Amino acid sequence: MAMENSSKAMVYQNIKSKKSKRRPNLNQTLFYLLLIGGALIMLVPFLWMVSTSLKPDGATMVLPPELIPNQPTTQNYEQVTQQFPMMRFLWNSVLVAVLTTVGQMVFSSMAAYAFARMQFRGRDKLFLLYLATMMVPTQVTMIPQFILIKQFGWLDSYQGLIIPTMFAVFGTFLMRQAMLSIPRELEEAAFMDGANHFQVFYRVCLPLIKPMLAALGIFTFMQSWNNFLWPLIVISNQELATLPLGLSLLQGRWGTDWGLMMAGVVISVLPILIVYLFAQKYFIQGMTMSGMKE
Repeated sequence: MAMENSSKAMVYQNIKSKKSKRRPNLNQTLFYLLLIGGALIMLVPFLWMVSTSLKPDGATMVLPPELIPNQPTTQNYEQVTQQFPMMRFLWNSVLVAVLTTVGQMVFSSMAAYAFARMQFRGRDKLFLLYLATMMVPTQVTMIPQFILIKQFGWLDSYQGLIIPTMFAVFGTFLMRQAMLSIPRELEEAAFMDGANHFQVFYRVCLPLIKPMLAALGIFTFMQSWNNFLWPLIVISNQELATLPLGLSLLQGRWGTDWGLMMAGVVISVLPILIVYLFAQKYFIQGMTMSGMKE
C-alpha cells in the first residue's frame, strides 16, 4: 500500500513538473517583450527610411507624418539613378570593400598565427606594443598616411583607397584569440607528418577559425562600406567616389530632397543587409568564439 502511494505521488509530481515547465515564466515573458520592444524601436528608422524613399515630392513634410505613404512611387529611385552615377558609386564601393575585407582577413590571420603559434623572443611584448596602437585615434594617423600616399603617387587611385585599410590591429587581435583556442596537439601532429608553418596555418588553423574569419569579414566590410572620411581625403575624382561620397552629392546647399536622399541610402544599405543575412550564422559563432580564454 505504501509503495502504491509513493508511486502515485511520483507520477503526480512528474505531471506537475511538466505542467510547470509548460507555463511561461513571468520574468522570461517580460524579457522577451523587452527584446521585441527594443527590436521594434531599432526598426523604426529603417522603416521610415524606406517609407520616405517611396513618397512623392512634397509628401515628406506632411503633418502628421505618414509611416505608410498614401501614394507610393518609385520616382525617387528612378531619379537618383538617372541624375547621379549611382551604379559607378556602387561598383567603387563593392570593389574597395571586397578587396579591403579580403586583405584584412589574409594579413590579420597571418599576423595572428605568428603571435599565437610561433615562438620567438619578445613575442608577447611586441604584441602588447602592437595592441597599444589601438589607443591612438584614427584621426591622428591620417596625416602621416596621407603624406605616404602622396609620396607613393596613390592620390586619386584605388591603391590609395584600399592598401592603407588592409591592415588592422583589431582584426589581428580577434584572429589571435581564436588561434589560441586551437589545441597544440593538432599542430604537433602536423609537424610530425612533415608540415611546415604555412601548411599548419593553411590546413589546420584556418579551417578551425572560419566563424571568426566570417565575423571579421562582416566587421571589415561594414566599416569599409560606410567609410566616408578616408575616401574624402584621398579622392577628388568623382569617377572613383564611393557610395558615402556619392550620397553627400544628394544634399543640396540650400535644401535637400529627402525622398531622393533616402532612395540613395536604401540602395547603399541593401548590400550590407545581404552580406549579413548570408553570413549571420558564422557571425554568431565568431562572436561566441571571441569570448574564449587562453
